[in-house]
Amino acid sequence: MSAVAPPTTAADPKGIDTEKRSAIRRAIGAGSIGNFVEQFDYGLYGYMAPVLAPAFFPQSNQAVAVLSTYAIIAIACLFRPLGGTLVGRWGDRVGRKKTLLWTIVLMGVATAMIGALPTYQQIGILAPLLLLVLRVVQGMVSGGEYVGAVAFIVEWAEPNRRGYYASYASNSCFAGILAGAGTAALTSWLVQGPALESWGWRIPFLLALPLSAVGIWLRRHISESPEFVRATEGGADVVKAPVREAMRTQWRPMLVFCGVSVMLAILSYSWVTFYPEYLTGTLGLPRWMALTSNAISVAVLIPLLPLAGIISDRIGRKPMLITGAVACIVLVPLAFRVGEAGTFGAAIASQLIYIVPEFFLTGIVTVCTAELFATRTRFSASAIAYNSSFSIFMGITPFVAALLVNSFDTIYAVWVYLAAAAVLALVVVSAFMTETYRSHLGADKFATG
Repeated sequence: MSAVAPPTTAADPKGIDTEKRSAIRRAIGAGSIGNFVEQFDYGLYGYMAPVLAPAFFPQSNQAVAVLSTYAIIAIACLFRPLGGTLVGRWGDRVGRKKTLLWTIVLMGVATAMIGALPTYQQIGILAPLLLLVLRVVQGMVSGGEYVGAVAFIVEWAEPNRRGYYASYASNSCFAGILAGAGTAALTSWLVQGPALESWGWRIPFLLALPLSAVGIWLRRHISESPEFVRATEGGADVVKAPVREAMRTQWRPMLVFCGVSVMLAILSYSWVTFYPEYLTGTLGLPRWMALTSNAISVAVLIPLLPLAGIISDRIGRKPMLITGAVACIVLVPLAFRVGEAGTFGAAIASQLIYIVPEFFLTGIVTVCTAELFATRTRFSASAIAYNSSFSIFMGITPFVAALLVNSFDTIYAVWVYLAAAAVLALVVVSAFMTETYRSHLGADKFATG
């Protein structure tokens, strides 16, 4: 297969560099906007769960209603592997751009429709069933959105800056979560009491429509990734059965990714969706303080992630992942201990400790989502791996964390859950993962070294 270089219009090297950098910035924006919308919805749903619970479930037992609301996330995420496989197959056959254009349309519409659903008091059991259906649709679409966006950005990136550029995909997720937290906090402050429970909670979900419209505009005005164009001869030589080919040739890096990403899923989603509810429901912190403290910690992490990407571009992905796993085991219980003081300052301090392992893991797992797999089956392989591990544990972690605390009456049970995943990740990274930061994107990765 011949290598087809992407066309350029400037002959001067500096002009080409400037043009390429401009294209990369547009690719980052186009790829990241979908992640933002997805995590805005996920964060919003997690933060608003105590308000959504009485709207969609019987009010006889608040704890059961909240658990049921979290359970819907978990059930919907079980469909992400199926959705990711379908979307991934499409992305390897018709291209990244077309696929990502449709995912943001479907995701935005499904999120907005949640804001228009009737409540349990209006239609009974149909209310949570309709909510579940919309969450399943979101889950299936989201199963391909994130990995496709990361692949798109990494395939546009300069080889020695892939970690740095991929960090913006991670940032878009946390920015979406931050926006979800801020929107939930602002809505809870502006619309309080019965008004919030009857109609106020709907407003944030309806905001997904204008956000998605921006994403559609950005994605329509960016070219297909040059790496995909090169590897497929401009789309004329795509793999006919990319899912089957990925399962046949990429199963080793898939297993490696699964072993690493479960740790990050538990770490991230016990923090951004469960911990604020723990601060409120168990430690008695006012809801606005819990949400604000969480938002502050997310805001601190966002500008740090590009630095983590730069470091990983210089020293490699494996040292960062190993450091992050150790930090999960050592620092997370310290964060929980600090938070037990039950004050606003303690809530902020505990989460600033918590983001240390996030610094070492988040952007690095993100870039590995693309780097571990060969270009012609990257979308399919990464979708299968990501959704078989990260997405499932992302969905079940808030539910499992709440269940563990209710069962053992201590948040340190959540740390044991995380520590088990961190130990697994340490073994996988140390013994089975091949370093990827200087690898060729088009090559197969046999993660045995």
